[in-house]
Amino acid sequence: MKIIKKTPTDPDAILLMDELSKTLESITGDSGKNSFDPKDVCVPRSLFLIAYGEGEEPLGCGAIRPIDANIAEVKRMFAKAKTKGVGTKILLTLESEALKLGYSTLWLETRVINRAAVSFYKKRGYIQIPNYGKYINNPNAICFEKKLL
Repeated sequence: MKIIKKTPTDPDAILLMDELSKTLESITGDSGKNSFDPKDVCVPRSLFLIAYGEGEEPLGCGAIRPIDANIAEVKRMFAKAKTKGVGTKILLTLESEALKLGYSTLWLETRVINRAAVSFYKKRGYIQIPNYGKYINNPNAICFEKKLL
């Protein structure tokens, strides 16, 4: 597997994010599209990644966008079903790249009902924090943080 920096307008990125939106819609009733602006991951100190399999098939994606000088937010994390380890590799790459970009912390939001995602992040060292930004006072949202240093 290889992980490549791309833009969110890349055809593979659009394909993966459409699949993510359908998956989120089926789990949470919300596609998550309103929580992601592709321009947010095209600014300095942001990035969008795509994981590719042996046959150049796009397997998953993930992005970070700046919140402030020290904190980046993980966005559009997705790995296709039955692609063991892809999500972990994407997340580890995002963490490594965030450090290189000068961030010390990653934040993210998922939905409480998305138990697989909640478990995924907890197992990878993310701890629950108070909801931030647009997620404040949203009882369906759960937010996490991981210190990178």
